[in-house]
Amino acid sequence: MDSTRVTEQPTSFERPQPGVDPADPRGAFLRTPTPERAAGTGAALPVQGRAAGEPPAPGAGPGAGAPGTVTPGGSAPGPAEGPGSEHSQPGTGPDAEPDAHRPRPAPDGIPVQPADGQGRVARPPEGKERRTGQVTRPGRPTPMRRDGDRLRFVGAATRRIARGIDLDEIVMGLCRATVPTFSDAILVYLRDPLPVGDERPTGPLMLRLRRTDRIPAERDTEGGGFMPAAPPEPSELDSVGEELCTVRPGSALAEVLRGVRPVFTDAPAARAALPELLGEDGASAVPDGQRAILAPLRGRRRVIGAALFLRRPERIPFEADDLLVAAQLATHSALGIDKAVLYGREAYIADELQRTMLPETLPRCTGVRLASRYLPAAETARVGGDWYDAIPLPGSRVALVVGDVMGHSMTSAAIMGQLRTTAQTLAGLDLPPQEVLHHLDEQAQRLGVDRMATCLYAVYDPVAHRITIANAGHPPPVLLHLGGRAEVLRVPAGAPIGVGGVDFEAVELEAPAGATLLLYTDGLVESRLRDVWTGIEQLREKLAATAQLTGPDHPPPLEALCDEVLDMLGPGDRDDDIALLAARFDGIAPSDVAYWFLEPEDAAPGRARRLARRQLSRWGMDELSDSVELLVSEVVTNAVRYATRPVTLRLLRTDVLRCEVGDDVPQLPRLRQARATDEGGRGLYLVNRLARRWGATRLSTGKVVWFELNHG
Repeated sequence: MDSTRVTEQPTSFERPQPGVDPADPRGAFLRTPTPERAAGTGAALPVQGRAAGEPPAPGAGPGAGAPGTVTPGGSAPGPAEGPGSEHSQPGTGPDAEPDAHRPRPAPDGIPVQPADGQGRVARPPEGKERRTGQVTRPGRPTPMRRDGDRLRFVGAATRRIARGIDLDEIVMGLCRATVPTFSDAILVYLRDPLPVGDERPTGPLMLRLRRTDRIPAERDTEGGGFMPAAPPEPSELDSVGEELCTVRPGSALAEVLRGVRPVFTDAPAARAALPELLGEDGASAVPDGQRAILAPLRGRRRVIGAALFLRRPERIPFEADDLLVAAQLATHSALGIDKAVLYGREAYIADELQRTMLPETLPRCTGVRLASRYLPAAETARVGGDWYDAIPLPGSRVALVVGDVMGHSMTSAAIMGQLRTTAQTLAGLDLPPQEVLHHLDEQAQRLGVDRMATCLYAVYDPVAHRITIANAGHPPPVLLHLGGRAEVLRVPAGAPIGVGGVDFEAVELEAPAGATLLLYTDGLVESRLRDVWTGIEQLREKLAATAQLTGPDHPPPLEALCDEVLDMLGPGDRDDDIALLAARFDGIAPSDVAYWFLEPEDAAPGRARRLARRQLSRWGMDELSDSVELLVSEVVTNAVRYATRPVTLRLLRTDVLRCEVGDDVPQLPRLRQARATDEGGRGLYLVNRLARRWGATRLSTGKVVWFELNHG
């Protein structure tokens, strides 16, 4: 049986197989045996293969070893080779010893040229090169690598660069792929600022040093790597690099960058460009000869930077083929940087879109405290169709809304924004919850036939301690009572928004003081690992367990409660984005509310002043009597002038004093500057000057004008 064994290798160079030659004319990836190390030397010379019938190199006679075996320094002869022994594996010959030396695995990338014990590059004996067939002369460096090695290195390096998504990952991938395999140091300069897409940059071309990478210590030729224990010795490469440089039009650096192709720095144009890029001190530290390559980084439209590859003087110089390697690395890196910049811009737009679609801050409403959370589905899907909202309503009420548009894309976010705007408009009309969902359903059908969404709309009245809820295919809310009992509210599910032709039903429930209502989207309770009802039960148990920590008389803090709810998510539970809205019902006690009906007659303003003064005296707020009387008189006068039905007057005592006047006229009052000859028109001007806040809201039966005053 033939002792020659051919071993196939994968195309990836990232997992080299020990003992396999990197190139073979028959197409298989093979490796020749590595010669034994010479006694007393720091490295072995690379094996230079011979073609069939080729005479041995000078000095490779019987005394130097068996035919076909290179034994530097008079080392012991190796095993004999047969006719096909160029591709033989160590230990496969008939005379091979069981413990024969095997080649060490090569590091990722291009094999580097081994050095001797003094750090000098080892030279092969005078003879013929296998790759070129030419006779080598003493002193001429052996080719550092073969063409197959370069191809595998470029493939591995480009795969590593392509794995990066953002700018830093791509630049770091370029540095890690080239140092120390291709160069001893690399400097990457990028344009500052980087242009995005087709936008035309303004101002001078500025290059900023984005990243550098250098060999940290001397090469360990024994292991084919670096010795991490030894501290790095100072090198002239450590002084190379300037933080920022300006590329002047027509300068040598501008010409090199415009040429696009990598060049050796010993060329006159590149040598003149180095001081502009690195500074005078940095340019003087660049090794002489072909030990530095300056490669422009060109994206799709323009040059976006430059990369400088450096080798130490003790290492053999670059070859002409290395310019092709540098060109491939620069091209892939530049295109990756271009895509990363575009991806960063799209991610920024997505973040801004999502942030503007959701409320920046929740309103401060009377009798209720609010908290919210939003989590995107993933870092690569930062936008989605989930939203929440809290909308103040007349009568100190508040509308709580949570919805979910199908999908988590830019389209879903755009539809969500339109539905949220529609919901805010409908809430301003003070429509019942079921009517709001009905109009949202019509709006979704106008947006498209496949615009589906779920929504839950609730209105909380802190005076009546009641909440009215209508549902459109959304998961039911959970109410956490003050004693620690968590209850899943029984709300009719209804059909999703966008189905059309369905009616929505509203239910009115008790909302006791101290209770917490939790509205959420299905991403919180549904995933690939659990169904929606299992998740709702886990949510209920989580709320009950959290409430037990604070005792039966104290509800858990609202912000901490939201964080605890999100902690129930496991590693595989993030399949969708999550919107969460929590409302703590404080309510308004009946003793803090005063309510009257006033007939629309001329005596109504005077009666309103007397009622307000009497009520403020009961509450011990006499210091506000003068201001309240003046403002109530002005607002009631305006209401009585146009009203045909009784006018309502209500005073609410919370952290502020709130006064509300309602009538049956839908037109909202407008603040205007009265002229000197006008007899009226100054009522709202006084309200605007004396009140803490004021406003007017249109109702289905008229309007409400309100104002607030601070009290001590």
